[in-house]
Amino acid sequence: MRPQRISLVVSTYNWPAALDLVFASVAHQTLPPAQVVVADDGSGPATASVVDAWRTRLNCEVLHLWQDDSGYRLARARNLAIAAASGDYIVSVDGDMILHPRFIEDHARCAQPDCFIQGARPRLSLPMTERLLRNGYAGPTMLSPGLERRMYALRSELLSRLTSKTSATLNGVQGCNQSFWRKHIIQVNGYDERFTAWGPEDREFAARLLHIGLKRQYVRHRAIAFHLHHQSRAPDSYNPFDRLLAETLLTRAVWCKHGIDSHLATAATRRTGHVTERHDAPSRNQDILTR
Repeated sequence: MRPQRISLVVSTYNWPAALDLVFASVAHQTLPPAQVVVADDGSGPATASVVDAWRTRLNCEVLHLWQDDSGYRLARARNLAIAAASGDYIVSVDGDMILHPRFIEDHARCAQPDCFIQGARPRLSLPMTERLLRNGYAGPTMLSPGLERRMYALRSELLSRLTSKTSATLNGVQGCNQSFWRKHIIQVNGYDERFTAWGPEDREFAARLLHIGLKRQYVRHRAIAFHLHHQSRAPDSYNPFDRLLAETLLTRAVWCKHGIDSHLATAATRRTGHVTERHDAPSRNQDILTR
């Protein structure tokens, strides 16, 4: 079963130069997404300017879902974006990932009815990242200088078929490069919005998908996205939000109480045009959808 319509969700926060590179890589896709939805966790006007500039340059719909900057709320930003997305299949990346030209095509071709996909993320060195940010888009390849995990950047359909695997474990789950059927996201109520600081919200979400019987398909040598270098945001000591993941694993939960369901009704009316879209300056506790 192949996806009928793909929505690419891009999470971002106050790194407009990196987001510009993400959009440039979207423009080079062999199979463009039907829609790009920016999940913005409270960025300033520079990010909106990048989105506006690319809206007229891409051959697809571009939505910008902004929420006020009230601390780290990535889970809620993703839920807002997925609620507004019109695709039956969601490809989700962070706003610091440069997509291989066949990235969307690979996610679409590898999609399976009972799986979600984890793609690879070869990492770019700091000098390579700085060159790209300074000089603009140049699609990285396996031969690019300053590339870590170089073998992850080798795209080969034959090697992919030989080395890709499915699993029912959380080993290797990373939210920066994944794809899901939207119906499965709704079934587990999306990301848990109790995560209000850096933590394992992507692994907790994946755990609930596994609990409803899905498998994680680890796709190697396809669905490649290059990760720009940045300082790690992980806390140096114990993370109190680890307890949310532990609770989900202990109870084998399939649903989170504070999830995407609270955004679905508003998103549906936005898509059908029943809510007037706002273009004024965002204010506190106000979610803005711009087109």
